[in-house]
Amino acid sequence: MKIGLYFGSFNPIHHGHLIIANYMLQNSDLDQIWLVVSPQNPFKQSGSLLNSYDRLNLVQLAIETEPKLKASDIEFRLPQPSYTVNTLAYLHEKYPTHQFAIIMGSDSFENLSKWKNYEFILQHCPIYVYRRPGHEVINNFSQGSITIMDAPLLQISATHIRNNIRHGKSIRYLVPDKVLQEIERNGYYR
Repeated sequence: MKIGLYFGSFNPIHHGHLIIANYMLQNSDLDQIWLVVSPQNPFKQSGSLLNSYDRLNLVQLAIETEPKLKASDIEFRLPQPSYTVNTLAYLHEKYPTHQFAIIMGSDSFENLSKWKNYEFILQHCPIYVYRRPGHEVINNFSQGSITIMDAPLLQISATHIRNNIRHGKSIRYLVPDKVLQEIERNGYYR
């Protein structure tokens, strides 16, 4: 089975994430997409992060009717901050019959050379890059399997959603209804 790993803080998950995941399923050779909730991204500040398990729960609610999408807490069991190369090594050991690929936006791809052991990642893991506005895909790597995808993009960001919540504005239509209900019920991001 070929699994696409879509890493993110998902703080919170929104329709933009789901559109990309669905597009990758429909337009690539991936059999499943695992949305890997990152407890702590080494490139991001953790100050505005909702608890890891609450973010995982929101992802589970968002995809509960999608059999080819899976919420993954794999990085919860690994040392923090989360490094993709460590996660890949763990997954290859735990699931030796699966092939893994990484899904990332062109903004993240721009910084790939700053990732821990990025050469190993390029040698052992195909990468699917979706274009993001303002971040052209320039492949300066001489190795690796890199596929550039033109996924439909919505101008939605988790930061915008959190700001709307803080200012008492609606986030309806930005997130799935069950995610909205859970955020409101628990007072997340206030």
